[in-house]
Amino acid sequence: MRSIYAKRVVRYVAMAAAMALAFTLFSESTMAQCAMCRASLGNNSAFVRNLNIGVLVLLVPPVSIFCTIFILAIRHRRAG
Repeated sequence: MRSIYAKRVVRYVAMAAAMALAFTLFSESTMAQCAMCRASLGNNSAFVRNLNIGVLVLLVPPVSIFCTIFILAIRHRRAG
């Protein structure tokens, strides 16, 4: 019974995280830069797009590390 409840909670948390990520990525303000970056880039839209992609790429390692630690903690809790 407890494992069914735990699976349901994990599923709800994963769905909530996916929805939050989708809302964040598809909002207009996500692709905005700080005032200094926007002023220095000017109207070079190709460079602005590459800068935004670079920021997202730099976000991948910390999120991966956090998710790995979170998964290991859940597995350790279930085993112990």
